[in-house]
Amino acid sequence: MDAAIDVTNLTCRYRRVEAVRDVSFAVRPGSVFALLGPNGAGKTTTIRALMNILQPSSGEARVLGVNSRTLGPAQLQSIGYVSENQQIPLWMTVAELLAYCKPFYPSWDDALCHKLLDDFGLPLNVRIERMSRGMRVKTALVSSLAYRPRLLVLDEPFSGLDPVVRDDLVHGVLERAGEEQWSALVSSHDLDEVERLVDDVAFLDAGRIVVAEPLTTLQGRFRRIEVTLADPSDATNLSAGTSWMAMTTSGRVIRFVETAYSPAESDALIAARFPTAHVEIHPMTLREIFVTLARQSRTQRPASEVAL
Repeated sequence: MDAAIDVTNLTCRYRRVEAVRDVSFAVRPGSVFALLGPNGAGKTTTIRALMNILQPSSGEARVLGVNSRTLGPAQLQSIGYVSENQQIPLWMTVAELLAYCKPFYPSWDDALCHKLLDDFGLPLNVRIERMSRGMRVKTALVSSLAYRPRLLVLDEPFSGLDPVVRDDLVHGVLERAGEEQWSALVSSHDLDEVERLVDDVAFLDAGRIVVAEPLTTLQGRFRRIEVTLADPSDATNLSAGTSWMAMTTSGRVIRFVETAYSPAESDALIAARFPTAHVEIHPMTLREIFVTLARQSRTQRPASEVAL
């Protein structure tokens, strides 16, 4: 099957500044894809290009098989899009907003809509302007999910919410996407909350893709290594393995990250390099992997680009 989203060498410029450069990734049908990175990394620019809100400078993005530059009402009826700065008519009540949206979507499912309202605890007759930000996000989500979209695009919609509300929404929405077999693209800098729910990840830093691959593959090849030497003098003239990064030394302790971990080959290499040392090998969280990659990426860029 064709990818739900297929991005190839996408570049977006604002005058002389490249907000996104040569970005490529694909969202598999029925999968949850996380576009991760710090604030200002280019996530929102990328998503705006995908949604035909922003015209890319070069490259191509295909969304549900259609070039993003020609994305129109026929395709948008199958896409649920919620962003951090979602604009909704505050003077309406929840019931009025949903009644307004319903005619635009032939696939609107009243039963699903009522279930979402119950799940999110939304009052129908309260004006949106009187609601908390969390309740407004819930309202936007209901209006974007009730028509059972083939593709769900979420651009930092949970940012700044109470941690409990944020956790409930992240898990509720992404778990439903998995149950319904919707394809989903979620951008976030809250890595811990999406780690258990996504299939594939891409790390975006300063407008560039640092890595893009299945989450299980990524976590399978990264390990945090801590070596305690028997003699501090053994720490001199160390040479790193070709797949090691972020090596630091503190007294008798050497720490680094193995980016191509294989139990047989990596363990043998470490044992050969440090034959008398005590070695501890730890799995890494998604956040730890991202921090390692982001720091490595920034040390390899010119200072002028890091400043941007």
